[in-house]
Amino acid sequence: VQLQASGGGLVQAGGSLRLSCALSGGTFRSFGMGWFRQAQGKGRTFVAAITRSGESSYYEDSVKGRFTISRDNAKRRLYLQMNNLKAEDTAEYYCAAGYFLATERRADYWGQGTLVTVSS
Repeated sequence: VQLQASGGGLVQAGGSLRLSCALSGGTFRSFGMGWFRQAQGKGRTFVAAITRSGESSYYEDSVKGRFTISRDNAKRRLYLQMNNLKAEDTAEYYCAAGYFLATERRADYWGQGTLVTVSS
């Protein structure tokens, strides 16, 4: 399974970005999917997750109401719409796939990161 994330960049505080992640080499709908992030000098932390069907989603408290995770099983793609971005959202963002990711935050596969930088 390979995951390819894209969509990061430099944005001003209050702005928006949409991250995308494409899965290949596996059955997309078999996996819960999620996003994690790692700020410089800190550990990787959970951001958002979505179940296999897309019916349920989960968020870390600081992004609730600002970020929306979604998936398109036909296109084998995962998305993260990020609105009202803050300087503290600056991090490398990683997409992940896992059989139990949505419920246990446990990833079996990781993509490469895409850097999001929010200027204040």
